[in-house]
Amino acid sequence: MITSFSIIVPVYNRPEEIRELLESLERQDFNAPYEVVIVEDGSSESSEEIVRRFQDKLQISYYYKENSGPGDSRNFGMQKAKGNYYIILDSDCILPKQYLTEVDKELKREFVHCFGGPDAADASFTDVQKAINYVMTSFFTTGGIRGGAKSVGKFQPRSFNMGISKEAFEKAGGFGRIHPGEDPDLTFRIWKAGFETRLFPKAFVYHKRRIDWNKFYIQVNKFGRVRPILNKWHPGTARPTYWFPTFFMIGLCVSVLLAFVGIPLPLWLYVAYFVVLFLDALFKNRSIKVAFLAIFAALTQFTGYGIGFLKSTFLLNFSNKEPEELFPKLFFKRK
Repeated sequence: MITSFSIIVPVYNRPEEIRELLESLERQDFNAPYEVVIVEDGSSESSEEIVRRFQDKLQISYYYKENSGPGDSRNFGMQKAKGNYYIILDSDCILPKQYLTEVDKELKREFVHCFGGPDAADASFTDVQKAINYVMTSFFTTGGIRGGAKSVGKFQPRSFNMGISKEAFEKAGGFGRIHPGEDPDLTFRIWKAGFETRLFPKAFVYHKRRIDWNKFYIQVNKFGRVRPILNKWHPGTARPTYWFPTFFMIGLCVSVLLAFVGIPLPLWLYVAYFVVLFLDALFKNRSIKVAFLAIFAALTQFTGYGIGFLKSTFLLNFSNKEPEELFPKLFFKRK
C-alpha cells in the first residue's frame, strides 16, 4: 500500500496552539507531500487567521463546524481528507522534525492499519507539565498504556498521536460520541474489525497538556468514570489492573490508620513505592522539583481515577439507566 498522509487536527478555542503545531509541521524533514486538515469545533476564538498564514508553506485546509466534540470533529476531518492514511493529533502537540519520517519508516517496515505514538515533555515545559506528563506515561503509574515501550496488555493508541488507515476508519465506523474514552472505544472496534494496532516508539510528540491541578483531577476522574462504560460496551476488554487506582487509595488510607495503631509495615510499603516513583521521575527529568511534583501528580491521578471508576462501576451495576443517562456530560450530541 502506497500511503498518502492526511494530518487531522480538531481545535477548540486554541489558536496559539495551532500556530505552534503548524510551525513544527513546517520544520518536518519528510520529503513526500502530505496535507493538513484543521477542523474548528465551534470555537469562539477562531484559528482561521493563523491557518491562513501557513497556506503558502503547507498543503492545508480549514473547516468550521458547530461544536460536537473532538471525536466527531476527527470523523469530519477524515471525511474531508484526500489521503488514504490519517494521522490524528491534538492541537496542544508539537512534533519533532523527524516525526513523519519515523511514521513512514515504520509503515514501510511493517504496515499496520492503526498505530499510536508516545508523548514526551519538551525541555521548555513547566515543572507541572513535566510532572503530569511523567505520571500519564510512566510504567509505574499507568502501566505504560499511553505509549511506553513496555506496557501492560495489548497496545491501545490514543488520539493525541494516532494513525489510522482510511480502510480501518471506514470499517470501524470512526470515533463515537463519548469523551473522554473515544480512543479505546475506537481501538476495540478496530480490533473487532480484524485490524491490528502497534506502538511506533520513535514517532513521539511533545504533548503540552495546558492544565492545572484542578483540571488534571477532573480529567482523570472522567477517565475513571469512562472505563466501566467501555467494559460494558466491549465485554472481554476489562482488566483487573483497571481497579488498581481505587484499591491503591483505599489501601493507603487503611495503611495510615494501621500505622496509628502500631502496625506500620503496610505504610512502609507505600513509602517504598513513592521512593521508586521519585527516583524514576528524577532519573527521567533530572529535576528534584519535578520528582516531588510527580508524587503529588500520582496521588491526584489515583484519587481522581479511583473515585470516578468506583462511582461509575457502582451506578452501572445497580441502576437500570443507560450510561448516557447516568453521565450525560461524558457524551456529545451529534450536530
